[in-house]
Parts: sequence; C-alpha cells; structure tokens
Amino acid sequence: MCSLFPDNAARAASVDTAVVERKTVEVKTEGRILVHMCCGPCSIYPIKAMLPRMAVWGYFHNPNIHPYAEFRKRVEAAKTLAGYLSIDIICDEEYRPLPFIRALKSSIPPDASGTRPRHPPKDARCAFCYRTRLEETARAAKEMGFDCFSTSMLYSRYQYHKMIKEIGVDLAERYGILFYYEDFRDGWQEGIDRSKEMGLYRQRYCGCIYSRIERYSGKKPNKGNSLQKKAD
Repeated sequence: MCSLFPDNAARAASVDTAVVERKTVEVKTEGRILVHMCCGPCSIYPIKAMLPRMAVWGYFHNPNIHPYAEFRKRVEAAKTLAGYLSIDIICDEEYRPLPFIRALKSSIPPDASGTRPRHPPKDARCAFCYRTRLEETARAAKEMGFDCFSTSMLYSRYQYHKMIKEIGVDLAERYGILFYYEDFRDGWQEGIDRSKEMGLYRQRYCGCIYSRIERYSGKKPNKGNSLQKKAD
C-alpha cells in the first residue's frame, strides 16, 4: 500500500482513509525521492521497494543517536548499504545529541508542579524525534528539488507507525512537497535476513539515550506504549 499526499484535499480525506492501492498512484519513474535512513538494516527493504519506480537518494540525519561510537557505526552502515544498492546518499555526520536532548525536554509540558519529567514519556519523545528528523528531510528534499520524501521508519514493527505517517503528511503540506507513504512492515523478516547477509551493523536499541537506558537497564517504557499501540 502506498499513498502520495500532494494537496490539502487528499489530506482532508483523513490520514486513515487516504491510503490507496499502489496501482492507482501515479509515480513518475524518472522522479527523485529523498529517503530518510534511520539506520542501514531498516532501510534495505523500503529502498529496494522504491528503486524500480524512482531514483532514490538516501538521507542520514539522526541527531538522536547516542553515544558517539554508536552514531559512527550507524553512519557507516548507511553508507555501506548505499554502496550495495548503488544509490547516492547524503550524510549529516555531525554528532550533536545535547541540542537534541535539550529541545526534546523543552517540548514536554511541565506537570502541575511546574517541573518536567527526568525521563520523558516514550510516546511524547518519539513524536518529537520523528518530527525533528522528518522535518529536516522534508526541508532538504524541497530545497534540493526532489519530487517527494519518505522514511525507512515505516519499515519497523517497533515504531509508532500511524504517528510517523501523520507527521509525514503534515510536513508534506507545510513544505509543499509530496510524502511517499508505504507500509513496509511486511518485509520485516526479509530486511533482517538481508542485513545479516550483507554484514551490516545491527543496533540493539532505537537510538536516543532514553531508549539505551531502557534497553540495558531492563526499564519498561511508560505505561500505554505497547508494541500493539506502536503498530497502529
């Protein structure tokens, strides 16, 4: 399933009902798409699916990733994949988690006592992280003359899929560029198998310091953030 949202009318049909069959969507085979790459392994299946229809460029912009050693591993994995798939890639290789964390904390409303949580709720921080990365992708795609933009996060079974789609649609309207949506989760196992065959670095947590803490301390995400909810 895929959908392009070129104007307000399509968006007004509602995010939930605006998905159409691929065969009914006009996608220029000569068009260019800028695909946000959250990491190498998650990008395999989406990019392979897009390549027969468009000229794909990868875009690595992930200021959430921490620590530095982890950041470098993911940068190199994205570059390696780009080489395997013979696509161009634009890499933002500046490591800057502190501005990201400060902005994230500022985005969380204070409680009744006027204080913000030390460990922000998972759904709130994911929403901020998705929007931060996708907005930069949409802006870059518009400035560089791409026909549309998308993200490899639409492949993951561990992300808030519906939220990513809604943010993509909103940014498409704001920046005046198409957002390419497709539910790539059906290719989950294929992506895993191919990443192992390629020898790509496979991370063990999403990326930010909070997800790292949760992964290695055994801390469970805030109540209400189940895998089922993420799959919506």
